[in-house]
Amino acid sequence: MDGLELTLLYLLAGVLGVAVCRWFKWPAVLGYLSAGVLIGPHGLALVPASVGVSHLGEFGVVFLMFIIGLEFNLRKLRALQRHVFGLGTLQVILTLLTVTAGFWLMGLWWQDGLPHSWTLSWQAALAVGAALAMSSTAIVTKMMGEALELESAHGKRVMGVLLFQDLAVVPLLVLIPALASPAPALANELGVALLKGFLLVAVLLVGGQKVMRWWLTTVARRQSSELFMLNLLLITLGLAWLTEKAGLSLALGAFLGGVLVSETDFKWQVEADIKPFHDVLLGLFFITVGMVLDPRVVIQRGGWVFLLLLVPSLLKLGLVFGLSRTLGASTGVSLRTGIYLSQAGEFGFVLLSLSAQQGLLPNTWLQPLLAAMVLSMFITPFLIQHSHDWVMRFVASEWLEQSLQMTQIARKTINTDHHVIICGYGRSGQNLARLLEQEGIAYVALDMDPDRVRQAAANGDHVVFGDAARLTSLMAAGLNRASAVVVTYLSVPGALKVLANTRQNAPHVPVVVRTQDDFALEQLRAAGATEVVPEAIEGSLMLASHALALVGVPMRRVLRVVQAQRDARYNLLRGYFHGADDDTALERDQARLLPLKLEADAFACGHPLSHFNLSQFKVRAVTLRRANGKITPCTDDTVLGMNDTLTLLGRPDALSAAQDYLTQGTL
Repeated sequence: MDGLELTLLYLLAGVLGVAVCRWFKWPAVLGYLSAGVLIGPHGLALVPASVGVSHLGEFGVVFLMFIIGLEFNLRKLRALQRHVFGLGTLQVILTLLTVTAGFWLMGLWWQDGLPHSWTLSWQAALAVGAALAMSSTAIVTKMMGEALELESAHGKRVMGVLLFQDLAVVPLLVLIPALASPAPALANELGVALLKGFLLVAVLLVGGQKVMRWWLTTVARRQSSELFMLNLLLITLGLAWLTEKAGLSLALGAFLGGVLVSETDFKWQVEADIKPFHDVLLGLFFITVGMVLDPRVVIQRGGWVFLLLLVPSLLKLGLVFGLSRTLGASTGVSLRTGIYLSQAGEFGFVLLSLSAQQGLLPNTWLQPLLAAMVLSMFITPFLIQHSHDWVMRFVASEWLEQSLQMTQIARKTINTDHHVIICGYGRSGQNLARLLEQEGIAYVALDMDPDRVRQAAANGDHVVFGDAARLTSLMAAGLNRASAVVVTYLSVPGALKVLANTRQNAPHVPVVVRTQDDFALEQLRAAGATEVVPEAIEGSLMLASHALALVGVPMRRVLRVVQAQRDARYNLLRGYFHGADDDTALERDQARLLPLKLEADAFACGHPLSHFNLSQFKVRAVTLRRANGKITPCTDDTVLGMNDTLTLLGRPDALSAAQDYLTQGTL
């Protein structure tokens, strides 16, 4: 098979694997692993074992470590330092020591009854412990992000542990190659490796930052995107090559390169440019991991695979649970944290592959371990999806804690009526709350960040701790009595959950959703969103208004142009609703909005809009909200029904005439 055929096969396998996983809403990592198993020498044997293929996969590890280094920053570390250096440190160290001791003692205990290929030295046991101490950052963070759990109590603990695991990979990448040295020279090799790693890191981080900033600035001044991209590849692969020549690992150099670039002003541009290479090559790495896995091992050594899946997972779950409880977390939070971190991770494959390359791990152990780690990642999405049910079932105090939480929300909203429920109290939510307060409109905000809730509540803001994506939180916040719901966080899955709960339980309550762009516009509207506000469009309108004003266009015309664009984009902004403060000589004859609810005896019920010829009144139908809360486009064929709310746009006298006609049939 030539290079082109091999590349096409890899791409086809990756596309099909990821497409199937996305169909079932599984992480893409599982698709790559499955594709590798299928086309590998132990599956359909479409691809024989190839050194070139493994090197291609190593590039994926290099770019993964570069991105990890690029995303590393002291601000994130300080924000989660309690969990990173507390729970994270203890989890990695205790898991590593426990697994190492267990495998080593097992080898000593059974050394007379096991073949030599099944006995593990303490060096090999340490390498296995390092691999099994890792958890899957890609799977866990993605699922927590979709479930809006990143700022929750267990979410912060999980992120702290994952962050420390990323950091722990760096010394482990230095340690494992040294462990492969002969026993007499092991101590010397370990010392030399650690010294080389320390000196290299010190030189790069102390003097390298200034050199990196100067070099990237020089390249950027040439204003060539091709040159900038080539420079990024040179930096990433060059530093990886440098650390490998120093007797360390490719991944360590890539990580240091990312850290150096993160200290410059070009971090975000670099991250955007390098991401396509990172995603594709990392996918190839996981395909190569899947190719190494022999599915027959799962059948022939099913007992070993099951034990290697069950025991490390339960060990990590138990350790994280116990450590979280010791460090002050509640039982429910501790159990959730343990479940989320119980699986194997991407770096586990990296460390296991490195151990095999160094000759530390015999193939008799490599295959069952790989199979167990892959299976643990396969079942992780199901564990996380059902974690809430298990916690509620096995932790009696969780019922009480959630009941107290709902009671607290309900207590703060029991006397509130016609209020706005703000889902998410970040910057957008807080700005909205300020505007509502200025207009004397009541609101209650739900947020999952306990620190933010505590500080805002101390300031007198009407914010409570609660997950807006859950129906119990919305109902406790007075959903049935609310006048509107506003989703302020940028999460389409989270917004869809809010829309589904609102549409099912309070269809009369309008919902406004904030998004980053308009890609999910139709999906959100179909789910029942009254209006979707994309930040990209609003930002472009403000940018255009400033640009027009600066080039000399009169401000009145600028405002008219921007308003026309908004009129074309937002149904609810085509005109405005009339209020008492608008009753001035200037405003009296201006076009405005009139929401008209059609009662059971209304003349318009049962007739299409074309039947009334609203243009004769110089009135236009803007939106139609059905009795179930769903927004329906206003077309000539739209049939009006009982308890529908039709919003009309026109002048006051025209609106009055149209209202009489639609309700009483009088012209």
